[in-house]
Amino acid sequence: MSTPRVLYSFPDTLGKPGIGTTALEQVRSLARLGLDVHVAATSLAADPGVPCTLTMTPAGRRVPHRALGRDRAGALRAYAWHDRRVAALLKRRAGSFDVVHCWPQATIQTARSARAHGIPVLRQAPSTHTAHAIATVNQVHEELGLALERENVHGHSAELVARERDEYEAVDRILVPSEHAAQTFVGNGVPSERIGLHRFGCDLERFTPSAASPERPVTFVFAGRGEPAKGLHLALRAWSDSGVGTEARLVIFGDIEPSFRRYLGALLKQPGLEERGFSRDLAAPMRDADVLLLPSLNEGSALVSYEAQASGCVLAVSDATGAYADHMVHGLIHEAGDVAVLTEHLSVLVRDRSLLERLRTSCLADRDRLSWDAAARELAGVYTDTLGRSKGPPVAA
Repeated sequence: MSTPRVLYSFPDTLGKPGIGTTALEQVRSLARLGLDVHVAATSLAADPGVPCTLTMTPAGRRVPHRALGRDRAGALRAYAWHDRRVAALLKRRAGSFDVVHCWPQATIQTARSARAHGIPVLRQAPSTHTAHAIATVNQVHEELGLALERENVHGHSAELVARERDEYEAVDRILVPSEHAAQTFVGNGVPSERIGLHRFGCDLERFTPSAASPERPVTFVFAGRGEPAKGLHLALRAWSDSGVGTEARLVIFGDIEPSFRRYLGALLKQPGLEERGFSRDLAAPMRDADVLLLPSLNEGSALVSYEAQASGCVLAVSDATGAYADHMVHGLIHEAGDVAVLTEHLSVLVRDRSLLERLRTSCLADRDRLSWDAAARELAGVYTDTLGRSKGPPVAA
């Protein structure tokens, strides 16, 4: 089969921090691999190096998503606008593409147009199944007696959850970035053959190791928004129970939600803790750390887990982080929510320097597999496999 021609539809600013960077790196790495990629995005924060159609940038001026407001389900209308524009692009240029790669909240119209022309559609799922994510986040908030903050990404209305489910049904394959994420889809009734397992990557030129320093205290870093689903409360309980604070450091990067900060209280006053707030560039902190501590309760595949390993930073993470790593090879992985096991892991990483060094050596030996180019080969493989399964003939629009 020839190299797939891909229409990559991203309903936001390609290259902006967060998922915008993930999408940009996917596009660039697919192009380096030799795929013919055409991007449809609302706007650009960086040049992807491939042909682009901008759906909300008339005459070179970006229209902010908020300018179109929200619909009754709570979704930004800009996503629906982008979806319609990409569907129209497909109608005009259907013969130019073999496969369509969509992102959430901008899928239904695009998929309908693609199906009318016999083009298979894959929908990116950057996190776990929506129903699983919402249930998990609601449960931890209830357990802690906290209300969801207004801006929390999982504060979906019932209508928006139903829309996400409709998107899952509208496409040929759902792209998930980890085995953990895949299992949440299977657990919510999605047949395994409709799941396209791939993974994310990281910039190996930015995230580089420094020389190990056996003289300094073992340094842990927590990098993520300070909210219950990221498990900071679990990390701090394990830190307290293990008693490692007099021997090691834990540096926290990320803004902590006000209500969650009040809940944490004295846990944030322990020995060995430092707060640094939000940082857009974690390359230097990762180089200066020995261990990434991330006991998340819900992730698709946390990008910081790739960046940590590439920097020679061992993992102390939950199985819900979706880390591309093996237990006792690239770090110590505990079952999400198990503070007792996490406590043991913190103790052994601080007090067994030989184990810490062996894990670091394994991370660095396997560093090349973490690149975006390596990830692109897996993603391209899912495209090709999907095309091989596709029945191909158009259906009535």
